[in-house]
Amino acid sequence: MSGQPGRPPKPTSLLAAVLASEAVVIGLAIPVAVTVQQVDARIAGPVCGGLAVLCLLLAGMVRRRWAVAAGSVLQVLMVAAGFMVGTMFFLGALFGALWVTAIWLGRKVENAGAR
Repeated sequence: MSGQPGRPPKPTSLLAAVLASEAVVIGLAIPVAVTVQQVDARIAGPVCGGLAVLCLLLAGMVRRRWAVAAGSVLQVLMVAAGFMVGTMFFLGALFGALWVTAIWLGRKVENAGAR
């Protein structure tokens, strides 16, 4: 992942993995919103699809300092998706916890590497 054998992956790769997993989950929320929650497909598709695309874009740009802040805002939007699909309240909070943990572990790894 880091491009050099024997080296551990960069701390940002964990953040990217969280965002990529999140993109899959919010993408799968579209059919649930339409069929189970009876949300209009013209609303569920763009909202959930837009969040999924945003997750993937941020996963690719997570090495930039502003992307971590944008990813934090995205976590709030994922929880807000719970107004469309109730389960997203729980899943958004779960991914938010994973996001905070990934940031914490990334800083811990960077500080250990600086020593």
